[in-house]
Amino acid sequence: MSRAKKKLSYISVPSQMVNSLSSFSIHSFLISPKRTSSKPCNRILPCWPLPASPRSWFLCLFLFGLFGMIRLGYNLNSCATLSQLREFPKAQLGRELRSSSDTQKIATAAGGFSEPEALNGGGGNGRLETKSRGGRWRPPEEENEFWKQPDGMGYRSCLDFSEEYRRETPEIMRDRRKYLMVVAAGGLNQQRNQIVDAAVIARILGAALVVPILQVNLIWGDESEFSDIFDVEQFKRVLLADDVRVVSSLPSKHLRTRPVVDNLTPAHISPDSIRARYLRKLERVGVLLLRGLDSRLSKDLPPDLQKLRCKVAFQALRFAPRVQEIGDRLAERMRSKGPYLALHLRMEKDVWVRTGCLPGLSRKYDRLINLEREKHPELLTARSSMSYHDRKLAGLCPLNAMEVTRLLKALGAPKGARIYWAGGQPLGGREALQPLTREFPNFFSKDDIALPGELEPFASRASVMAAIDFIICEKSDVFMPSHGGNMGHALQGKRAFEGHKKYITPNKRQMLPYFLNSSIPEPEFSRIMTELHRDSMGQPDLKIGKLGRDVTKFPIPHCMCTYINNNNTLTTSHSS
Repeated sequence: MSRAKKKLSYISVPSQMVNSLSSFSIHSFLISPKRTSSKPCNRILPCWPLPASPRSWFLCLFLFGLFGMIRLGYNLNSCATLSQLREFPKAQLGRELRSSSDTQKIATAAGGFSEPEALNGGGGNGRLETKSRGGRWRPPEEENEFWKQPDGMGYRSCLDFSEEYRRETPEIMRDRRKYLMVVAAGGLNQQRNQIVDAAVIARILGAALVVPILQVNLIWGDESEFSDIFDVEQFKRVLLADDVRVVSSLPSKHLRTRPVVDNLTPAHISPDSIRARYLRKLERVGVLLLRGLDSRLSKDLPPDLQKLRCKVAFQALRFAPRVQEIGDRLAERMRSKGPYLALHLRMEKDVWVRTGCLPGLSRKYDRLINLEREKHPELLTARSSMSYHDRKLAGLCPLNAMEVTRLLKALGAPKGARIYWAGGQPLGGREALQPLTREFPNFFSKDDIALPGELEPFASRASVMAAIDFIICEKSDVFMPSHGGNMGHALQGKRAFEGHKKYITPNKRQMLPYFLNSSIPEPEFSRIMTELHRDSMGQPDLKIGKLGRDVTKFPIPHCMCTYINNNNTLTTSHSS
């Protein structure tokens, strides 16, 4: 009979224990010289001396297991920290890209850092992260006072229309005789303003509003239609409920109708003037076509029409789902490592020409702007008799990159702050942004945080690109424009309407003399800037009763209310 088979014995060792062994120890472990013991060597631990007593066996196994558990806990902790840093918004993309190189690409796109840098807190600075009260790991910069939000004083959105307004609505909705068509021109935010005014004018005339036509932008060659940028169904749904009948196109009986056309609506036109100018013609012909509506409607409207302006601007006008989705995705990438600041920088060549200001980059660029202005004096928007220096001190010029940098530092922005910048290509290219990028290295545009090819479908759609900028800026923790303008005004109103999210308004007129005084020590300069901007951080603006204020920029008092007692009763602290 054959010899009895040898029995094999195995010892289970934690994988973390094996991984922790150096190549030298494994090598020596495998080639240890044979012992003279008569007992055969085990295949897992080939030539190590085995303990003699069972108690020693248990002690060895316990130590091995304890060491393995410690290693395992450390590795899991590291992975958890990394996963929290990697809250990449497009989960399905992460599932599809399995290779390590793809993972690295996503991590870099999502956070702006490579994986080793993310473990060190971003930017390769080697700093450890701190844990907040909520249990989420966050960088030290997130605890900075700079990110503190203003006191909203209990104000919240409220759009309660009067009984008279609601009583008129059914008749307006039943009317099938009057239709208003509007052609909206200019950039994205100019078009937004005109669409808001179009809805209000339709209500004043009791007409149905045909979905506005967006004029082809000859400067950027943008042929986007309303539905390419805005959510048509949302626009109809919000207004159809109680305010204005919205239709996608004219009914067939009006297709051959020659509309009443007005290409130059008077400035600051009131509701009574609108009725006097258009209503009789509209009732006779049935179709009114308006062009050139930009800032034509009076800002001083009855309370119900002010509320309607807010309702259109903040609730009816939402971006098309495709645009909103990519904007949300890029905003989540900016937020993947904590709060972020958004800047709207107005440093394009045409801005310097139109404002009568100089970029301050070099004499070469100053000469270029002066020559362009001499060739096209009609481009200068206002106050042509003022010198550049006088314009600067009057606060009429955009801040350049150096001035933005000094202001942010003085207001306490941490060096590690993540900054998103929106705006056109600055005069001087990336060189013009160097003061900002040197001081704040985590400085990104949408092209920096998008994956390869992600923005390609919108490359020829300037308005869509501007909409993506708008979404990312709207979702930021802090926003600051370098100059006034339609986008800054729209964001100021929207951030106020949604709870007074922090919005820094540079007090250019008062702060620039201090910028020109190089003798002020930096700590004193910071103190002065903080004091000058104490009331310019997006708090509720309570200048009630001031004429000419755009309610889509200052929604208090017409569109926001606050509690005044313990019965949860809302009030609008204004008189009608």
